[in-house]
Amino acid sequence: MTILASYASDPAQSRGRMHDEKRDVTRGPRDDFQRDRDRIIHSISFRRLRHKTQVFVAPDGDHYRVRLTHSLEVAQIGRTIARALGLNEDLTEALCLAHDIGHPPFGHAGEDALQDALDEFGGFDHNAQTIRTLNKLEMPYPRWAGLNLTWEMLEGLAKHNGPVTRPTWALAEANAAMDLDLGTWPSLEAQVAAIADDIAYDNHDIDDGMRAGLLTLDQLLELPFIAERWHVICDRFSDVPKVRLLPELIRDQIGLMVNDVLETTRARLDRLDVQSPNDVRQAGQMIGGFSEDMAEKERKLKGFMYENLYHHPKQMAAAEEGKMMVASLVNAYREQPQLMPESWSAALPEGEPDRIRHIADFLAGMTDRYARNRYREIYGETHGK
Repeated sequence: MTILASYASDPAQSRGRMHDEKRDVTRGPRDDFQRDRDRIIHSISFRRLRHKTQVFVAPDGDHYRVRLTHSLEVAQIGRTIARALGLNEDLTEALCLAHDIGHPPFGHAGEDALQDALDEFGGFDHNAQTIRTLNKLEMPYPRWAGLNLTWEMLEGLAKHNGPVTRPTWALAEANAAMDLDLGTWPSLEAQVAAIADDIAYDNHDIDDGMRAGLLTLDQLLELPFIAERWHVICDRFSDVPKVRLLPELIRDQIGLMVNDVLETTRARLDRLDVQSPNDVRQAGQMIGGFSEDMAEKERKLKGFMYENLYHHPKQMAAAEEGKMMVASLVNAYREQPQLMPESWSAALPEGEPDRIRHIADFLAGMTDRYARNRYREIYGETHGK
């Protein structure tokens, strides 16, 4: 049996669920956070992540990451950190697995299109959409909408990046249904999930970018801290062709970041004398994260990735196409709601803002492949070219 640290989230002390559930012994001996994790894994929205953009829009290659594989990698890193810190691994894992569920097709390009469409109706935010999806759009239970997740799970999804002072309409709606204490810091499990996300995509996107030929090793070695690690690896494997060493570089970078998080987080816990989950929420600062030195290196790495990968001309062209397709589908469904599946068109509200938000819910749940196919059915192959 795992011994939790005093500042870890304890499922026995959970603030509960929106709808009371009688414990059914036929469902197995799982605690509340284990149930949350399993509900995420078994959800339709989680399965759809296998066909949603991570870096490359609708990638042709089988070896590129998608939202699903990214989420699994985040969960692996999050569990490692949580275990070392004595945190609740199940809650950490559940938060890691669920964190990208609200992303629409075509990544941030699809999000930009939905933001434009909902601009006068409160906008669109993928983080809030994650909670909306899990609270309202998933329908596996006979007596209520949503997965009926614990307060700690919803709180962690709502504010894993810190306190929320100006919630979007979707997050405000969720908070009105179940007060998530948005003004405080989240659990340490949520903070670990957030930093695990950064560690995963910072490093794995390098791997995908080089695999796609959009990044080169020479470009990467312009970053001094990457070059320093590369030279250490080359010395360690002096008898191995350098072409074989890139995966080792990625692993080393992840290890360095994880170790930095552990050392920094432990030092902050000691300095702030954190003894309970409530101490974490009232600390007035992030506890789980990088040191100042590593944070600066990570910012430079992100800047490099934006300049050389995310804003690469090929990526920008693909993103513009994705944004155009989502915007076109918004217009089609507003003008001809019957083009949506009957279950969605029959439930379409009459007035705004509920009407456009309903359409956005449908679109946000689409995979890249499904959105592209619906676009071609409506507009044909050459529209927008």
